[in-house]
Amino acid sequence: MFCLNTTAPYDSFKMELNDEIYVDKTEMIADISRQIGKGRRFICITKPRRFGKSVNANMLAAYYSKGVDSHSLFEHCSISGQPDYETHLNKHNVITLSLNQMPETCNSFQEFRDYVVKLLRYDLCMAFPALNDLPFDNVRDLLIASGEKYIFILDEWDSIFYKDFMTEADNERYLRFLENLLKNQSYVELAYMTGVLPIAKYSSGSALNMFEEYSFLDDDLYDRYFGFTSNEVMKLCERYEKPTFEEIKFWYDGYYMTNGEPLFNPRSVNSALARGRCRNYWTETGPMTEIEDCIKNNIDAVREDLVQLVSGNSIEIKLSGYSAANLSLESRDEILSAMVVFGFLSYHDQILRIPNHELMEKFQRVLAIKGMGKVKQIVDRSEELLKATIAMDAKKVASVMEDIHDTEVPFLQYNDENSLSCVITLAYLAARDYYAVTREEKSGKGFCDYLFIPYKKDRPAIILELKYGKTAEDAISQIKKKNYVQRVKDIKEVLFVGINYNKEDKCHECIIEKYMPGLM
Repeated sequence: MFCLNTTAPYDSFKMELNDEIYVDKTEMIADISRQIGKGRRFICITKPRRFGKSVNANMLAAYYSKGVDSHSLFEHCSISGQPDYETHLNKHNVITLSLNQMPETCNSFQEFRDYVVKLLRYDLCMAFPALNDLPFDNVRDLLIASGEKYIFILDEWDSIFYKDFMTEADNERYLRFLENLLKNQSYVELAYMTGVLPIAKYSSGSALNMFEEYSFLDDDLYDRYFGFTSNEVMKLCERYEKPTFEEIKFWYDGYYMTNGEPLFNPRSVNSALARGRCRNYWTETGPMTEIEDCIKNNIDAVREDLVQLVSGNSIEIKLSGYSAANLSLESRDEILSAMVVFGFLSYHDQILRIPNHELMEKFQRVLAIKGMGKVKQIVDRSEELLKATIAMDAKKVASVMEDIHDTEVPFLQYNDENSLSCVITLAYLAARDYYAVTREEKSGKGFCDYLFIPYKKDRPAIILELKYGKTAEDAISQIKKKNYVQRVKDIKEVLFVGINYNKEDKCHECIIEKYMPGLM
């Protein structure tokens, strides 16, 4: 069997269970089972790639399928403690389709459709030989004629939209194919579908409007099953010497459940624990990996947003959503909504932000691309500014800041300290190749504006404090008074950098002092 009661999901989920790093999400089965045979039996889960969609799809298929005996698989999982554990265990005909799998040579939607139909017809006729004698060309008619009920598990439903051969007409044909297979069919006990792109269903006549969608923009039922909670990550970290929970939180936290509880990127957490160090494990894999792909059609619409976000600021905005029909990504709303859907941004209570260090690294690179215009010109001078800072050339630092301020970038014209911080973020972007740069970092008796912790100990740490309409001396004094050096006291050399913008003469001033914790 290829898709009907196949053993493939069982085998895949068994390997996940046997993995050294596994977080039990089987309680999801109880939530999904409540919808079997009911009006809300059409469920579409759309989450970023590598957030556990395929693992959970295999888990559901392994649990429900008549084709296997999975008692031994689930008897030690949390689902076994549920009162209805046995009710649906291996009691259903399950049709599992991974819609990202295609024949070796597939050059059109028609070839893809014919391949899927061939698999379904073969399995149905093998399971129910009497169907061979029926003159039906349509899979739907074979399913009806079988007299059976089915659970459909459709993984990666949207993968075909990325194929070069797909036209707008093909997209519509694909939606109609799924509609013909599932909509208003009494043989469907449950249809569970996953992907990255939400379904295009902005009119009552949409082909798949029977599905309830659960995405990063709106999911109050299943959100905890996709991503790791803080407690789950803490328990994993107890089993490993490194990385620490604090390191993993810095790198991979930043997403949210509907109730506001944090979620971690599961793929990256697993990789970090397995390899013993944090790094960027997630944003280099899969389709639409590059943030540039999201913004390339209209950089102007989101240029200011990107600078604000990379500066560590959040954006208050009401996003209307994003669907499979909006692959062009031209408006600000479409672009930012898509970034949430793909997991590049987090969105909670109408607040948009870059979730964590893993994604911040990716966004920082975007500011240096050619399409960013004069923002790129500022970034191009950041190496020069870093060298001047390390050389303690305060006049040069002030001079470069003057030049950057005079650059004609309207949204960077100062009106408060926040605008100044955006310029600082751009001006010191090159530093991020050599430093872990954090903003509003807890240290000593307060939060310093910028903290630069070197990756290699032969470089000095940098504590940078900003003032707007005061003095650079005030900035240096605050660094000392609030003992910001506490955070980097183990580094032999620390530079205190105070930068002030004078509102009266519209000039910058800078003071740089060297501090040697090891000699104090």
